[in-house]
Amino acid sequence: MVQSVLGSLVLGYRPLWNAARRMAGVQLFVAGDTDVRVDALHLLRTIDELWDASSPPLLLAPRTPQILAEWLEHAPPGSPSIEVPDAWLADPALFERARDAQRRGLKLVWRGPLARLPEPDVAALFYTSMLTMDADTAVAALRAGKGAGPAASQASPIIAGQMYEDVASRALMRQCLDGGNALALAGWPVEDVLHSLRHQPAAAAHEVVHKLMKAIDDEQSLDGQEQIFGEDPLLAYRFMTYTNSAALGLRTGVDSLRRGLVMMGYESIQRWLGDQLPGASTEPDLRPVRESMVLRARLAEQLIEAGVGKELRAEMYLCALFSQLDLLLGEPLGAILRRLPLSERVYDAAVLRSGPYAPSLDMASALESDDAPLVRDLCEQHELDREQVNRSLLHVLRSWVVPRPRAA
Repeated sequence: MVQSVLGSLVLGYRPLWNAARRMAGVQLFVAGDTDVRVDALHLLRTIDELWDASSPPLLLAPRTPQILAEWLEHAPPGSPSIEVPDAWLADPALFERARDAQRRGLKLVWRGPLARLPEPDVAALFYTSMLTMDADTAVAALRAGKGAGPAASQASPIIAGQMYEDVASRALMRQCLDGGNALALAGWPVEDVLHSLRHQPAAAAHEVVHKLMKAIDDEQSLDGQEQIFGEDPLLAYRFMTYTNSAALGLRTGVDSLRRGLVMMGYESIQRWLGDQLPGASTEPDLRPVRESMVLRARLAEQLIEAGVGKELRAEMYLCALFSQLDLLLGEPLGAILRRLPLSERVYDAAVLRSGPYAPSLDMASALESDDAPLVRDLCEQHELDREQVNRSLLHVLRSWVVPRPRAA
C-alpha cells in the first residue's frame, strides 16, 4: 500500500479573522521532514477532495522552499492561495517560478515586514500580503489611530486590503481591522483582549444563548442542542455548575452536557437560559477567543483513538473546551474543574497533562501553530500516527463553516 503524503508532512493552522470578528479563512502551515522530498501536489489533491463551498478558504503557508517551489511550478489555477516568504525570493529560480505561477492564475500572498515592502515589479506578482509590524511601525499605527481627520488617516502605516500577523495588542488589532480596513488578522490578541476586559463579569455569548433558546423552541434534536451548548465554554460551564448546584437537589452528579439536558427538561432549561440572556456578552472581540477554544475542542475530539465510544468522545470534547477556562475566569484551572463532578480523566489531562486524554489535548494545542518540531515530538512521545493527526486536522478545518456575505 502506498503511504499517503499526509504521513510525510507536519501541518499546523492559524485562523484568519476579519473585521466582523468572524473566521475569514485559515492559514495552513505545511512542513516536511528534513532532507525528505514530499509530494506537495498530493496535498493539494487531498484538499480539493475534502473542501466544499462552505469550508473556509485556505492560505497555504509552506515551511520549506521545496514545497513552495513544487506548488509554484505545478499547482493548477483554482488552488488555494499560496504564501511566499520574501526572503526566499532572493533565489532567482524561485522568483521565476513565482512569476510563472502568477501568470498561470495562482493567487500568491507576499509575506514580509511592513517596513520593507517589495519593489513594484515584485509586488505586482501578489494579490495581497501577510505583513508583520516592528515596534516602531506599531507605535506609528497606534498614534495615527488616536488622531483625527484626514491627516491622521494618511499618517497611518497600515495598508488597506492586506493581512497582518503577530498583533499582540487589542488597540493595534482594532486599528488594523476597523481603522485600517485590513483584510484579516492571522491569530488573535487573546491575552490583551481578556486583560482589557478583566473588569467585566465573564459571561456567555448572547448569540449562543439566543441560538440555543431558538433550538429548544424549534424542538431540535438532543444532539443539536448539546452541540450548541458546546459552542461556548462559559455557557457550558455555567450550565453544568447550575445543574450540580445544591439548590436543584439532584441525587446524582451531572458530569456531561447531555445528562444535564435530559435531567433538567426543556422548560427548566429555557427558564435558566432566559435568566442568562440579560447579562450575556455582546462583545465582538471575544468571538475569536471563544471560537478558537471550540476549534481546539473539536480537534481534540477527533484526535482521540479510534473505537472510543460516543460518551468518551463527548468527555474529551468537554475536557478540551474547559482547558482554557482559567483565561476566561481568572482563577486556577484546577479549582474551576473541581467544582464539577467530572471524571479524573478530564482533570488529569487539562491540569496535570497526564492520563488517557492528554495526548489528544496536547496535540490539539500544538497544532495551533507552525511548531513542526513539537508536533513531531508529540507524535513520537504518544505514538500518534502522523497521517491520522493530519487527516483529523483537515477534517475539522473543512467542517468549520464560514458565513458567506449576503447577496445584495
